[in-house]
Amino acid sequence: MSRFLLAIDQGTSSSRAVIYDHSMKVIASAQQEFPQIYPQPGWVEHDPEAIWDSVCAVMAAAMHDAGATDITAIGITNQRETTLVWERKSGTCVYNAIVWQDRRTADACQALRREDLETQVTAKTGLRLDPYFSATKIAWILDNVDGVREKAETGLLAFGTIDSFLLWRLTGGKEHATDATNASRTLLFNIHDQQWDEELLEMFNIPRQLLPDVRDCAANYGLTAFDSIVGGVPIFGIAGDQQAALIGQAGLDVGTTKSTFGTGCFVLANTGSHALKSDHQLLTTVAMRIDGKVTYGLEGSVFVAGSAMQWLRDELKIIDSALETEAIAKSTGIVEDVHVVPAFTGLGAPYWDPAARGAILGLTRGSGREQIVTATLQAVAYQTRDLIDAMAEDGISPSVIRVDGGMVANDWFLQFLADILGIPVERPENVESTVLGVAYMAAYKAGIIQSPEQICADWKCDKRFEPAMTAERRDALLNGWNQAVTRIRTNG
Repeated sequence: MSRFLLAIDQGTSSSRAVIYDHSMKVIASAQQEFPQIYPQPGWVEHDPEAIWDSVCAVMAAAMHDAGATDITAIGITNQRETTLVWERKSGTCVYNAIVWQDRRTADACQALRREDLETQVTAKTGLRLDPYFSATKIAWILDNVDGVREKAETGLLAFGTIDSFLLWRLTGGKEHATDATNASRTLLFNIHDQQWDEELLEMFNIPRQLLPDVRDCAANYGLTAFDSIVGGVPIFGIAGDQQAALIGQAGLDVGTTKSTFGTGCFVLANTGSHALKSDHQLLTTVAMRIDGKVTYGLEGSVFVAGSAMQWLRDELKIIDSALETEAIAKSTGIVEDVHVVPAFTGLGAPYWDPAARGAILGLTRGSGREQIVTATLQAVAYQTRDLIDAMAEDGISPSVIRVDGGMVANDWFLQFLADILGIPVERPENVESTVLGVAYMAAYKAGIIQSPEQICADWKCDKRFEPAMTAERRDALLNGWNQAVTRIRTNG
């Protein structure tokens, strides 16, 4: 019998592959960054071939390190909303991947809002008319790349988020599919009847024949092609990265809330069978679909979190690695007068201001590297508090929040987060919850685990951070943050 699972985590700045044994223990992993492309201010793209090459490289490296040739099943998790259109015959993309952070379609979204269409869109999809999501990105490719719309209308092209693109490549073009969580982020999928919506397709002028089949998170997605790195292996799990992280955090019970600190920050709460409508600018989304049963979630999205650490490293060049930030913040202490608002690609929830841009406020002659680094860490916590406040207004008030992603290795940051949220923060033993979640989905479909409830039994806390800040100091810090955000907003 095969002894290993292979899980692929294709993220915004890097690709990762992890090999698990059948007890869900990590045997080996590999990670590789790939270039970010910024053609114009507010535009963000990826080279699809760079993504594919990085995925192939990390798959091969992880399998080599594990000595794993006998793979039972594969799971895929991915950066959501990022949009690709490719030739069905060759598998070649007609344009670069337009990344979820990209803002080029802000005017198109605004035009649709002026036609009073957002209420209809939100009622069907749980989302907002924002360039964040896939639909206007697809339309932009169809309308701005020569000959593409004609090919799309004659069935020669395929659209997919990253999961669909990888699935197509891994199966040698035999499978064009996605899962319900990724479909729910396109602005084209009715989350209530779990179908692509004809009215939405007409609204965005997108041909139906472009779209993939939609399946459960744990489902049969076909076999890998025999000329691939691993041949003849079933792909049994797909989930968007934030939903996969909720699964990996054992978020199967109503009310369980997690926050992932990767490129962005994403707070997602399980709302069960109820698609809770937000009155405070949050998103209603499909949290998971297992055995045909839909579980909904309430989500808040911050576009910049870990990518702010990359900005400090790559653009400002004031740190050599994100690992330095903990020691800097410990030495500096909480910064009260300097605020970094990292709205590099606009503000996400609860502001939804695509035209906002980042700023450093409150600088004096005595301000230096240490204050900017610490204020950037604090900004991520403040943005998370914005999301938690909005959730509370919608009736979801978690008593504890589970965290994962690259930033949670920083104990100073997590203590400040607990202080600013005013609730305990729990870090699991396995902080790579995203890739773990989709590995569990593949394991469930393969019969390695008998029930998703095993995920809850397996989850273990590494460290719990209790809030220790006085309410008065917390309020003063939040007041300073709110004033900084007000200074850079363009829509209110």
